[in-house]
Formats: sequence, C-alpha cells, structure tokens
Amino acid sequence: MNWKTNIITIIVLFFVSCGKEKETETIEKETKSFSGLVHTADLDREFDGSSIKFIDFSNKETYLKAHLPDAIHLTRADIETTSYPYKGMRIEKKDLEKLLSNLGIKNEDTIIVYDDNSSVNAARFWWVMKSYGFDNIAILNGGIKAWENDNRFTSNSTPKQEKSDFIFPEQEFTGLATKKDVTASLNNANAYIIDTRTADEYSGKRQKKGAFRAGRIPKSTFIDWVNAIDYEDSQLFKSKAELEKIYNTKGWSTDHEIIAYCHTGVRSAHTYFVLTELLGYKNVKNYDGSWSEWSYFNDLPISKDSITRLNK
Repeated sequence: MNWKTNIITIIVLFFVSCGKEKETETIEKETKSFSGLVHTADLDREFDGSSIKFIDFSNKETYLKAHLPDAIHLTRADIETTSYPYKGMRIEKKDLEKLLSNLGIKNEDTIIVYDDNSSVNAARFWWVMKSYGFDNIAILNGGIKAWENDNRFTSNSTPKQEKSDFIFPEQEFTGLATKKDVTASLNNANAYIIDTRTADEYSGKRQKKGAFRAGRIPKSTFIDWVNAIDYEDSQLFKSKAELEKIYNTKGWSTDHEIIAYCHTGVRSAHTYFVLTELLGYKNVKNYDGSWSEWSYFNDLPISKDSITRLNK
C-alpha cells in the first residue's frame, strides 16, 4: 500500500469514524474511533508529498538528531503571545495564521504533531489549533520515542517549505475557559476544576517561576497530568480502563462541566485531550491563563496547605 492510499485510510479511520469498540488492554486498540490520536503502526514508511504535515515539538537538540521525515520543528514559545503581564497565553489567531503560512501549512493539510515529552507540548499545539477552528490534527502516540522504537526511518535534515496562505475557518469552540469562566464555576455545584500540576504546586509548597503567588484555585481536584501517560517508559497513553480509574472516580460524570488548569495551560491541554478524545467527556474546558494568570490577580481567591518554596 503506498503512502497516499494509506493516508486516505488514516483520515477515514481517525477523522470520520465514531463507532465504539470493544475495550482492550492498550490505548492503541481502543482509539481507532477517535479523531485525536494516531499510532506509528498507522503510518507508512514511505512519504511522497501527500497532504500530511508533521510538526515536531521536541527540544531542538532532539529534533536536529532525529525526527520524522519532513517534520517541521516548533517550540512552545512559537505559539505563545507576549502581550500579557503573565506568561504562556496562546498566540493570537492572526499571528498563528502568519506562522503556519510561513511554514507552508495549507488549510487542506492534515497535521500530525508529536514531541519527546509524553505528548504534553504536542497536546498544547493540538488544543491551540482546535481552539481556532482547525480540526484536521492528531497527536502521534508516544511521539518520537515510539517512532524510533518501531525502527522507522528518521531524518536529521531541515525541510524547506513554500509559503502558503493559511486561514483558520470560522468555527465555534467551547473548550476554552477564561478567568471569568473559572470564577463563575466556584459557585456552581455542578462544575468541577482539575489541577493538573505537581503535588507540590497544588499544595502551595512550590511556587514555579512565572507564578505570582503559590497555591491552587479553590475547590480544585488534584490529578497530575502524568498519571495519564507511561511517563517513565514508553510515553504512550495508558489504557482506557486505567484512564477511567483515574478520571471517572472523582464524583463527576462525562457530562459535567469540567475546567482543567495548570501553570500556563500546557499540562492541562494534555488532560483536556485525554478527557475529550480518549474518554468522551462532553463539556471540558482548558483554562488558557491557568495559574500564571490566576495568581497575578490578588483579588482572586486561592487555597494552600504548605509553606512555599520559591523556584527561580
């Protein structure tokens, strides 16, 4: 099967199908009906200029050493704006359109994004793209590590791209939470907040660089984002059964309003991906400003349990 034929199969399988499959032991077998996750086994070794674009969010050293053929390298800073007094807010729509145009990304392309850190940076890019209305995007499960473990071909050359004219479609997106949304949820008994940071950040013991205060948003439930990943080994997502034990045993249902946050909306984008794409939650939002924004405003309430250790 050549690459073009194979990619048609991928698009049909991951961007159209919505049938529920029998529960199995691995997330690879369980996510055939989800649009957001692809696996190395789904991708052919041959590349012949089809409309797939690979975006690599690994660190620069990793990218220069080995990446998927023709993969374009980006960093988290590339998709952030500096127009706020706190860090990490998503890039403005017009600026991202310019960036993608300079990279040769077209509206009809299918983007597969990956990284070298358990898909956390890939998930942030996936969420930002979705937030501006682009749906033809998926995360490569396991990232570059899974690709290399499958003994697939890698490259160390930087691809040249012809400029395009990328424009985001006009499309409603309900997965973005603002400071106003989070504030309103504090008095809503049917709304839940998930803190996806580390235990030390959650308790207030650690104040990460870029935060203005230590602690957490009141009534937050602590679920570290890494719980969803085989973080120390394969960097693959855990099985659906394991994910359900982590997320479906906290008193909420898949229909409840849930807001995920972290330090700058990156780790919480990963949790947003897990909840919406792998577990089928219907009403999840990622708080873009997250703790960097919340801690900046002294009039906003916080909770904490520990004496704080500042991280410079």
